[in-house]
Parts: sequence; C-alpha cells; structure tokens
Amino acid sequence: MRPAKPFTGTEPVRFLEIGRILGPYGLGGEVRVAIVTDFPERFASLKRARVGERLRPYEVESARLLRGEAILKLRGVEDAAAAQALRGEVLRVPVAEAVPPPEEHYYWHQIIGLEVVTTEGECLGRIAEILLTGANDVYVVQGPRGEVLIPAIEDVVKEIDLEAGRVVVQPLPGML
Repeated sequence: MRPAKPFTGTEPVRFLEIGRILGPYGLGGEVRVAIVTDFPERFASLKRARVGERLRPYEVESARLLRGEAILKLRGVEDAAAAQALRGEVLRVPVAEAVPPPEEHYYWHQIIGLEVVTTEGECLGRIAEILLTGANDVYVVQGPRGEVLIPAIEDVVKEIDLEAGRVVVQPLPGML
C-alpha cells in the first residue's frame, strides 16, 4: 500500500491512502470512492478517515462496497453539493489503523530504506524507490554500484528482515 505522499524513506509515514473521492452518490451526501488499497474489505469497519492534504478528520457513518467502489457517508457531508466539494480529495487512514498485510507481504514504507545485500554478503545499497510494473514490483537500490534494479520476485528476493533492516537477494546471472 502506498504512503500518503511520495515517500523517500527519510521521514516517518503517518497516513496511508486508501481511496480517492470521485464525487457524490445520490442526493443525501454520500460519496463514491475509488479504492486504492489492497484491502477493500477494510471499508466495512472504517470508523474514521482523513480527507485531503490538510488531513481533515471525518467520522464514517456508513460504508459499503458497490461495483468496485466504496460508498461512504461522512458525518457533516449532508447533501450532493457538499459531497461534490470533496471530489478529487484523497482518503487516508493512520498507519496504526492499517490492515496488517498477509504473511510475506509488506507496505512500501516498510521496504523503502532497507539495506540490500546479496547472499554472498555484498552490500548493494538501500532501497530508494519502488516501481510498479505489470508483472511485479521493482526495487530501485542506490549504492556503491550506482542504481541497481531488483525485481521483487521469489527467485531474487530471498529474505526480508524488517527488524534487521535488511533485504537479502540472489541476483540473477547478468543482473549486476
């Protein structure tokens, strides 16, 4: 899951994006939300959310999923005009309220900044960025060899140890 703003690994992540408000749903103040979380079921138990760059807090009165979107009723948003005013705003939740990822899965803010070493012990540097490709994520590592691109696949990434702050990789032939 993406952090709330571009993440460099140098500042603590406080909020994660879970959706973007598309506009009103009906006349009663509900909003349609494009889901950007890997855990859409989280909307069923959502009680509070932050909206926009200023992280305005809203209580969630109701939430449901409909045709791949979330429909939310936010306290204080009472009509279609108020819902329309929120169009384009990002919906966020505090990291502490994030859905725990499944085993062997991680949030971006957990990965960026980790040291990358090969199975032979060579330090390749630190993960500076994560690229989304159609097939798999790619870790952009900055270090002594310059920029190294590491595909986040089982054949290459052998271990992610958050406590040690390290990713162990087995480079494919010719990768380095």
